[in-house]
Amino acid sequence: MVEERIGEIFRRAGISGSLHVTDVDAPAREVAVRADESVVIASVFKILLVLEFARQVVAGQLDPVERVLVRAEDRLGGWGIAGCSDDVEVSLRDLAYFAMSVTDNTAADLLLRRVGADVLPMLAAELELPRTRIVGGPRQLVETMLADVGARTEAEFARIFPTLSDERIRAMRVLDPAHTTSSTARELTRLVALIWRDEAGPAAACAMVRELMARQIFWTRLAAGFPPGVRVAGKTGTLPGLHLEAGAAEYPDGRRYAIAVVARIDGLSTRRIDVDLAMGEAARTAVEALRGD
Repeated sequence: MVEERIGEIFRRAGISGSLHVTDVDAPAREVAVRADESVVIASVFKILLVLEFARQVVAGQLDPVERVLVRAEDRLGGWGIAGCSDDVEVSLRDLAYFAMSVTDNTAADLLLRRVGADVLPMLAAELELPRTRIVGGPRQLVETMLADVGARTEAEFARIFPTLSDERIRAMRVLDPAHTTSSTARELTRLVALIWRDEAGPAAACAMVRELMARQIFWTRLAAGFPPGVRVAGKTGTLPGLHLEAGAAEYPDGRRYAIAVVARIDGLSTRRIDVDLAMGEAARTAVEALRGD
């Protein structure tokens, strides 16, 4: 069975994971491996964030070219403008681009302030994602991490973190689905499928999200598993010991598949190419099973 093959892929890479893959246009056709387990989703929440931004733009509530000044006190660690040394001025639309393409936490935090943090739980409820919970944005998660290790600043956190035991790190709230932003693999594929079917909001808003997800630069997870000619769009999430991605694969024959893969590993590394490649292999294995039905 395909589930057994996926389990073997996970075992070879030392993964304890969950997976859900469904045909976008025939959702009853699925491959599920522990798909209903609650999981931390980390930066994958940015799909909901950018979707809400796109919906507000299409509704005329936000001007996508509105300018935002990013100052030193706004910056969180990470990629994109998060790593800039000087003040930067960008549009709301470019904040959405940076948040999705390079998982820029500063961009996501500023965009969340503009769309309204209280709106995302309501959006999840509207889209019938009852087990998807949003607990603040990147800044709230960073503040939680600092508090959990007793650090006052990010620099102090960077000094303390390498000295912590694995047990202490795994006890942090940011790694506990009950205390942080979380969902299930099944609900993540539902979200992706709704966006790909233009059912998560106006068609123009869904198209905007699809285009931004296709511009993600990280290719070693889902995208690595598929052959040339298959268009893969997605959003990664990464925390110590946790690798995940949700997205879609579009084949030249027009068939489309929503995919979510969550990989938990014994170690706490965030750079495990073997784990990333196994995620892509598992995704492709599930999709090929659906295509062969």
